[in-house]
Amino acid sequence: MKRFADNAADFVPAVERIFGERPRVLDGSRAVLLGDLKLQLEAGERELWLIERNGPLEHRLGYVPVRGSIADALRAAKERLDG
Repeated sequence: MKRFADNAADFVPAVERIFGERPRVLDGSRAVLLGDLKLQLEAGERELWLIERNGPLEHRLGYVPVRGSIADALRAAKERLDG
């Protein structure tokens, strides 16, 4: 039997645990919105993009590579955003 792992399956619950607030889910759980901040998985879930939203406009702040777990990438993103 072949098994596969979907690392993105933990994305939304991990965002809630790490950022401490319930995100609004966008794009079939590959992107979430936290206030004016959009977190989006791209490139086959290998990149976590940090995107600032201002109305209909978006500004990409940068990305964190996903190496291993989504939770590790989210922690790195939070550290980057906090300073």
